[in-house]
Amino acid sequence: MLEDRTKRALTAMRRILRTTELNSKQVMRETGLTPSQLIFLQILDEEREQTAGHVASRMGITQATTTVLLQKLEAMGMIQRRRGEHDRRQVWLSLTEAGRKALAIAPNGAHAQFNKQFMDLEDWEQAMLIASLERVAAMLGNHEPGVAAVLDASELLAGQEPERTETGR
Repeated sequence: MLEDRTKRALTAMRRILRTTELNSKQVMRETGLTPSQLIFLQILDEEREQTAGHVASRMGITQATTTVLLQKLEAMGMIQRRRGEHDRRQVWLSLTEAGRKALAIAPNGAHAQFNKQFMDLEDWEQAMLIASLERVAAMLGNHEPGVAAVLDASELLAGQEPERTETGR
């Protein structure tokens, strides 16, 4: 029989997963975007133009995952690419009008709610929460730091295979 504290911990994890799942469904239903795609657009909206590397860094995802996201968003007409004027190898990304419209109708999801409440915590509380969550991830056998930088269950909900990174995970 599971100990009471173990039951409480597992219940809390199920609640987090369920909230993430419901948020993913709502975002997908209202915008046609996955939460990762929505966050990608939000980062581009914060500043006029960004490089893919900057967006990857801000999201905590690999360059390969970023490339897949930007290809999908570009195909949907949400973002556009522009070659650098001084360095033609550099590619700048920006929102299109369709991307701005998608952001305007997007619900404030679990990520936004978590971010606001998390930022209101004291530094020591943030550090403690991060350490606890990293420990839970390690206890579940996940030792790769970039594997789930952005919560996104939408591919699973839609019956699709999750996006793969260069490590095959």
